[in-house]
Amino acid sequence: MSIGDWKIAIVGAGIGGLTLALALRQQGIAAELYEQTAELREVGAAVALSANATRFYDRIGMREEFDKLCFPISTLIYRDGRDGRVIGRHSGEPSYEEQFGACYWGIHRAHLQAILSKAVGMEHIHLNKRLADLKDEGREVILSFEDGSTAKADLVIGADGARSLVRRWMLGYDDSLYSGCSGFRGIVAPELLSLLPDRDAIQFWVGPGGHLLHYPIGNGDHNFLLVERHPSPWPVRDWVTSAEQGEQLRHFANWHPAVVQMITAVPTSQRWALFHRPPLGSWTRGRVTLLGDAAHALVPHHGQGANQSIEDAVVLAASLAQHGMGRFAEGLEHYERLRRGRTRKVQFASISTADVLHLPDGPAAEQRNARLAKRKEIVHHLGWIHEFDPATQVPSERQGGTWL
Repeated sequence: MSIGDWKIAIVGAGIGGLTLALALRQQGIAAELYEQTAELREVGAAVALSANATRFYDRIGMREEFDKLCFPISTLIYRDGRDGRVIGRHSGEPSYEEQFGACYWGIHRAHLQAILSKAVGMEHIHLNKRLADLKDEGREVILSFEDGSTAKADLVIGADGARSLVRRWMLGYDDSLYSGCSGFRGIVAPELLSLLPDRDAIQFWVGPGGHLLHYPIGNGDHNFLLVERHPSPWPVRDWVTSAEQGEQLRHFANWHPAVVQMITAVPTSQRWALFHRPPLGSWTRGRVTLLGDAAHALVPHHGQGANQSIEDAVVLAASLAQHGMGRFAEGLEHYERLRRGRTRKVQFASISTADVLHLPDGPAAEQRNARLAKRKEIVHHLGWIHEFDPATQVPSERQGGTWL
């Protein structure tokens, strides 16, 4: 079977699934995507794409499309959430792009999905296809959907997010873990943020028991995530529960006026539980494997959920192309071996970051602030994530031995 004859089915047309389709296409491999919703829509308001992900889009010639809709971010600021004083400011020379070799972009998720789905082509994206079952027949996999239809594939990639049906099919149960934190999300127009300093920066406002993260996106709006250590345990089965207007002030009413202005500028109707998944010993079962949050869902404190999905996509596509369909099992094993250690490290770093940001006043918080003030410490803390280039992980035999 030649590389162009493979039948690859991707379950989920989110950021990871769409990027995988593009990465496979770069290798000469076609893929079909099966999305459970009736229209393409992303959960959550916006996403920050760091250099470890944006370099792929730049490399395949999509920079111009992203520049139209993204906000380039080059400054990182940490502030005390209550008095607003700057704990650490990181910008200047070298710039973020010079430091890490690619841009840092803030973009609305709907805009990102529109860019990616247009590049993939809607003719390859099948909507209203909620997965009901998978059956690995040995030589192929049969996908059954709730609408009664079926599809066949040589390989199936579960890119269906943190609440993955493919993962549940593999395990036979739901293994989600509540982190003890919940959050409120919103997008705020710039004219409603008269008190906000340094509005072109990504900023963390930190304090005992919670923090606010926000950054600008393409049209100048600000996306925010307000995180609180509450409630525990999570009181409902669903990951999202209704919230009354003003509930977001329970912990933050006496924080800096710019914080209060931002988190009350838009209506609050939902509280989001921050769940994650434990690492798996294997992401693969026969001809089915996992990608992105389906494989390694993490909490958002490092902003790496989408970025790790993009890394996965680049490595998986290259591994499959290198090994060929006749050795697909080796290709999947190679993909996992390259990705498991890094994603576990990012998962741990993400969940432990909340402990650092939420420290009570005292010597430990003072030591944290001293570290956050030093550029060298921040580069050490974040550089291993942002400088990573997934394309260097798998040499391309089909491209004359050069790196992808």
